[in-house]
Amino acid sequence: MTRFSKWLWIRSIGPSMFEGEALGLGAMYETKSIRIPKPFKVGPLPLGGSYVIMEFIEFGSSRGDQSVLGKKLAEMHKAGKSTKGYGFDVNNTIGSTPQINTWTADWIEFYAEHRLGYQLKLAREQYNDSTIYEKGQRLMKNLGPLFENVVVEPCLLHGDLWSGNISSDKNGEPVILDPACYYGHNEADFGMSWCAGFGGSFYNSYFEVMPKQPGFEKRRDLYMLYHYLNHYNLFGSGYRSSAMSIIDDYLRMLKA
Repeated sequence: MTRFSKWLWIRSIGPSMFEGEALGLGAMYETKSIRIPKPFKVGPLPLGGSYVIMEFIEFGSSRGDQSVLGKKLAEMHKAGKSTKGYGFDVNNTIGSTPQINTWTADWIEFYAEHRLGYQLKLAREQYNDSTIYEKGQRLMKNLGPLFENVVVEPCLLHGDLWSGNISSDKNGEPVILDPACYYGHNEADFGMSWCAGFGGSFYNSYFEVMPKQPGFEKRRDLYMLYHYLNHYNLFGSGYRSSAMSIIDDYLRMLKA
């Protein structure tokens, strides 16, 4: 008989955030690729807040082998496909920011509207930042050249893959958790690479399973931009310059 330990998380938040997380964990677990804590139950607490019960995984002393992490993540992207397009069955959160996952047939449209566009609107509303909003809108309308000769398939993404959400079990096998899942371009899962510590061995192993597509290097900052904008909206102006620099660089490159 297989035995599972159960890990209980409780937060003073509504159940919708944990429901999205549990659905994401379940979808990743079903790919039978990378180690994921299996979710068992999620729901509201009688006096407020909510909970999620998941498999207990005893963590090791490190984040595991980078080359194995790259291979396993690529296997998840390869196994987790959607016939509905780009999005997810529910909206979820990226940090505490709502993440809109409305199913969309076109990747560029989805990323422009539901990722960059949503964050830009938040920046305008919170900080009255019309400059970043207007320049960001220009970029959103000119993304096409970055995807020339690229085949984009809707892959299951972790969505928030930074060092705090990557660990290993006691045997050294990589474990990922705390997702913000949706189906999107596989490269978008590298958007938090600026604080994930992905190195050469990670990318080499990843691209052995999921081959690198033309223009990969030109799109890397585009996927970082979403997370810099989110950090700007969550934590303040310290992240604005990084987001603004990426937007300006792309506007020059694309002559937009």
